[in-house]
Amino acid sequence: MNILTADIGSTYTKLVAINTEECSVIATSSAFTTIETDVMDGFRNALQKLEHKIGSKFEYDELLCCSSAAGGLKMVALGLVPELTAKAAKLAASSAGAKVMKTYSFELSNLEMNEIELINPDLVLLCGGTDGGNKDVIIANASKLVNINGNFTTIVAGNKSASTEIENLFNQSSKPYVITENVMPEFNKLNIEPAKQKITELFINQIIEAKGLSGIQKLAEEDIIPTPLAVLNGCELLSKGTKNLEGLGELLAIDIGGATTDVYSIARGLPTIENATTKGLPEPINKRTVEGDLGMRYSLTSLVDEIDIDSFSEHNNIDKDEIIKWVKTVSDDPSILATPQSIQQEIEMAIAKNAVKIAVERHVGTYESVFTPFGQVFALTGKDLTNIPYVIGIGGAIINSEYPNKILDGAKRLSTDTSFAKPSNPKYFTDREYIFSAIGLLSGKYEEVGMELARRFILVSPDTCGVNSKSIIEPD
Repeated sequence: MNILTADIGSTYTKLVAINTEECSVIATSSAFTTIETDVMDGFRNALQKLEHKIGSKFEYDELLCCSSAAGGLKMVALGLVPELTAKAAKLAASSAGAKVMKTYSFELSNLEMNEIELINPDLVLLCGGTDGGNKDVIIANASKLVNINGNFTTIVAGNKSASTEIENLFNQSSKPYVITENVMPEFNKLNIEPAKQKITELFINQIIEAKGLSGIQKLAEEDIIPTPLAVLNGCELLSKGTKNLEGLGELLAIDIGGATTDVYSIARGLPTIENATTKGLPEPINKRTVEGDLGMRYSLTSLVDEIDIDSFSEHNNIDKDEIIKWVKTVSDDPSILATPQSIQQEIEMAIAKNAVKIAVERHVGTYESVFTPFGQVFALTGKDLTNIPYVIGIGGAIINSEYPNKILDGAKRLSTDTSFAKPSNPKYFTDREYIFSAIGLLSGKYEEVGMELARRFILVSPDTCGVNSKSIIEPD
C-alpha cells in the first residue's frame, strides 16, 4: 500500500510518499505553508510537486500528518518551586511536543498574569504540590488563571487534594479545563505521561481548528499530532528498534530550525564517573528540550547575543563586520540563503555549530564538585550523556550544509567542557532526505516500515564531508 506523510510546518509543508511493501520512499516534496489563508492550499501545492516528480497522480491509501504550523503548540507551565514541580511541568509539556514559552513558580504576580495574557498561549499546564502536600499555591494560581483574558485551556496536574476547589473556580468562570494526575505525586517522583496524553488530546480536539488544520484532519484517518512529538516518536523507534529490526540504543538528536533548536535524548543518563551521585528530579528516558532563542532565522539575533562575537570572530577567522552584516541581512529577510562556498556560508555554519553547542549544554546534565570529610564527590544534576554513541542531525541548517559533521561537533564534549556531561566521542548521522518526522508518524501502525526506512536513509556512516554512504546496519 501507499502512504503519504505530511509535516505542516510554520514555513514549509513537507510530503513523503512511501510504499510499505517495498519499504521505499517513492518521492518527497515541499511547498510554502499557507497558514495566512488555508493550509490546504500549501498541501495541494506540495502534492502537485510530488506528482510532477513521479510523473503521474499519486494514489495513497492513508495520510499521516503532524504539524507545527503557526508556531506550533504554545504553552506556559506553572509549578510550586522551580527545581521540582515547575521543572516537572516543563518536562511534561516539552515531551508532548509543546513549545513552553515560559515557566512560572510560586504564586503568580500581577505582572506575570499580564505576561501570560501577552503570550496568549494555547494551553496552560497548572501544577504544584505533591499529593497531600501544599495546596494553597495551586489554588491561588487557579483563581488567578480564571481572570486572565485569553482563549486557552488549562490542564490541572497538581496536588489532588486541591481538585474540588479548583473545579469550583473553573466551573464558576466557564473557562475550559481538564484535570489529570499529578506530574509529581510524591517528592522527587515524576509522573508526566498522563499530562502528556492530555496535552496531545487537546492539540487534536481544539488546536487543530484554531490552526486551520481541520481540512487536513478530514483527509487523515489518524489524529494529527505535534511535529516535535512525531520527531520524539521517531527517536524512540530508532533507539528501541522493532521485533525484527535492531535499534541503535541510546542516542541524541538535534533539530536546528529557523526559530528554535530542539534537542532529543533517549537515554537513562546515569552518572559515568566515580564518586558521583544524582541531584534534583529524576530525568525521563525520553527527553526533549526546546530553545526558543536559538534559531537560525527568526531568533538569530538572540542566538548571536549568546555568543561572544569578538572571540567568535577570532576563533573562526571571520571579520566581525561581515558577521554583523549577515545577521542583519537575514533578520530583515529570513528567506535569504547563503551562497555556496561563500563567507556567508562559513558564518552560517559557525553560528549553527554554536547553536548546537549551547542547546546541548542546556539539555545535558552538569557536574559540580563537593568536598566532604570523606573526600571529593560529584553531584550530577540532569542526564549524563557522556557515553552516548550516536548523534543525529535534523533540520535545514545541518542537512543542507556541505559539512554537517562540523556543525554537529558542537555537541561533543571538549577538554574545556569540564562540567557539561556532553557526548565524548559520538558517531554522526543526518536526515538528508527530510524524512525524520515521517519515520515518527510511521512508528505507530507501521513501525517496521519506519525502522527500515531509517536504516536505509539515516543510519549510514557519513564520510569526512558528511555525505551518506554505507549503512551501519546491513538490511536483512
